[in-house]
Amino acid sequence: MAWGMVFITNAQNGLSAIGKKSWIFLILSGVATGLSWLCYYKALKDGSVSVVVPIDKLSVVITMVFAAIFLHEQFTAKSIIGLILISVGTLLMVI
Repeated sequence: MAWGMVFITNAQNGLSAIGKKSWIFLILSGVATGLSWLCYYKALKDGSVSVVVPIDKLSVVITMVFAAIFLHEQFTAKSIIGLILISVGTLLMVI
């Protein structure tokens, strides 16, 4: 889908400006994303949906916590409210 959007929006001219290091990280990111989806579906196949899905949804919360700790990101009120809503929604799924 992402590559489709690149060609639909006629943005393929910018591909040559992407450096070698960025290409490596883009490819590794794609591989990691694909593997994570495979693991997610394997967990859904083998485990209970009510256990697997909340763990998946908390990945957003974990990412934001890591971003604050390791990258020293500053969050806006909007992102903090989103974090709280995701956390509360996940807790409601578990209950």
